[in-house]
Formats: sequence, structure tokens, C-alpha cells
Amino acid sequence: MTRGAASSPEAIKQAKAALRQAILARRDAADASSRSRDSRTITQKLCALPEYRAASVVAAYASFGSELDTSEFVARILADGKQLLLPRINKAQCALELRHVTDIGAELVAGVWGIREPAERCPILPANQIDFMLVPGVAFTKSGARLGYGGGFYDRLLVSLVPRAARIAGAFELQLVDQLPENPQDRRVAQVITER
Repeated sequence: MTRGAASSPEAIKQAKAALRQAILARRDAADASSRSRDSRTITQKLCALPEYRAASVVAAYASFGSELDTSEFVARILADGKQLLLPRINKAQCALELRHVTDIGAELVAGVWGIREPAERCPILPANQIDFMLVPGVAFTKSGARLGYGGGFYDRLLVSLVPRAARIAGAFELQLVDQLPENPQDRRVAQVITER
């Protein structure tokens, strides 16, 4: 079931929910030490991308649960002298604010769902300044279709990026699928980097 397939919005929603549950269960079941090793491999590949090397402003996210561990990538952004933006959920607007972070240890706090996010004091920067964005997700296709966690936060954020901004996902190979159910508002990434 892909974009343009004759499916009702409700059928697409149900298909996404079922796939999300299956992929999260698969990811959670993966061995923690291999997830850690694969996260390091993916981080090295991300940092070697020409789009990353050319970027001055990089947006990433603080990982949680069994996600790709982004801690090394986030530290590398700062070590490389780039501006780091991390998302903070604005519940009132049902949107992500990108905030400038200079000190991971001092400026991240527990946010919604226990996900670490920038403190209120970190300044908001507009999305149009981003050169490179690491995009989270539950599942991806090789062609860049993305299944998120269901809130639509990143689909709305990706729309606000300028065309030159690289939209890259880092994911484990077990998160790749042949196809995904898609709605017109779903946004794709340009590339998916896995451990393989």
C-alpha cells in the first residue's frame, strides 16, 4: 500500500499502527550490544557523508528506548564546531521547536514521554537555517518513505526545511521494509543510512 493507492485514511492509519507495533517489537527484541555496535557504525557513516561535512547547522534528536543511539552523533556535531539544534515539543502548538544546544549535559531535560529535550532557556532557531537533519522513524523503505511514531511532528517540521537541507535517516537494517502505507502529508527522507 503506497501513496496514491485507493485506500481509505482509516485503512492507512490501521496499517501504519500494525506495522509500527511489529517493527518496534522487532527493534526492542534486538540484542542491546549489537544495537550499540550498529549505532557506532551508523554514526561513522553519517559523519562521513559530504552533506554532513558541508553543513554548518545540524538538527538531530536525543534517542530513547531501542532507537539508534544518537549520543555519539550529537557529541560529534559539537566537536566538529557545528551548530546543534535539538527538538523540543511545544504541546500548545502540537509542533517541534528546534532549539540551539551548546552543552548536552547541562541543557537537556526530561520532556514529554521521558524523551530528553532542550531546556526552555535554549534559544529557538528557525528551521530554514538547517543544512542537515537527522530524522528519526520507526520504519523506512530504501527509497526514503518513512513511518514515524504517529504524531506527525516530523512530517510538519520537514515541510518547513529549505530545499538544500539534507534530510537523512539513521536506522538499523531491521527497520527497513519493502513498502509503507503513505498519506499525502507524509514526508520522505533523501537517504537512509544503516549499519550495512
